[in-house]
Amino acid sequence: MKLATYRHNGDARIGKVVDDAVIDIHAAAKNLPRTMLELLQAGERALAIIDRLLPGAGPTLALKDVSLAAPVPNPSKYLAIGLNYRDHLEEHLRRGGKPPTTQIWFNKQVSCITGPFDPIEMPNVSTCLDYELELGVVIGRRCKHVRAENARAVIAGYVVVNDVSVRDWQLRSPTWTMGKSFDTHGPTGPWLLTDDDITDPHNLAMRLTVNGELRQSTSTSTMLANTYEQIEHLSTVMTLEPGDILATGTPAGVGIGFEPPLYLKVGDIVRAEIETIGHIENTVVACA
Repeated sequence: MKLATYRHNGDARIGKVVDDAVIDIHAAAKNLPRTMLELLQAGERALAIIDRLLPGAGPTLALKDVSLAAPVPNPSKYLAIGLNYRDHLEEHLRRGGKPPTTQIWFNKQVSCITGPFDPIEMPNVSTCLDYELELGVVIGRRCKHVRAENARAVIAGYVVVNDVSVRDWQLRSPTWTMGKSFDTHGPTGPWLLTDDDITDPHNLAMRLTVNGELRQSTSTSTMLANTYEQIEHLSTVMTLEPGDILATGTPAGVGIGFEPPLYLKVGDIVRAEIETIGHIENTVVACA
């Protein structure tokens, strides 16, 4: 099931995407929440009601007539793991980096989140703008101390993520957070695909292009720590909440990995896609 946050006639709404149409969830079922975060907090009963909604059950719009927004625009946490793909780790080591001894996690401040087709701003303080294609996991229930073998039960679904990075700001900070959290540097989407529509999240083809040129291409099967192990690691420390986004790592082919680096420029179009889920596409613009 594809669940979207969208804008139409100035209003933000949530909808169920069926083929090329969007069903207005709240209009079709008045007792359901109006936002994605509230919907995820409402739990499985609410999702079961939506699963039964068909076109005609409520106001339905053509997908082309709405503007898709970030599926979960206001999570309590947006966390991302570094160096979690085998080939990306090798890329890092070739540049003289050190191998990690544990999972490396950092925050992307939630203010960076933007829509799947919204522009990415080139900072006015740096030209080292980079892309990172990632599978995003959205948590579906409040949880702590989750064992890896039970972790799939706490996942609501998946989004495509571009972990946009400003490399010089990232590398001057031990936590990486500053270089990962510029406004507009968290495009996600195009919708939240619920977990029941994914056979195996660790066997999905993924690719990223810049102006049509292939830069990243691999499978989620090449993660070092899989999504369930990541949830176990994080939930040992903190309570995960419905709507929290986990960016699960990027493969080789990032701009900084080339010699010389292939950083993004104003006008570049970045398309990130993951099998079954869909794609996001963002144009780099000058900072307002």
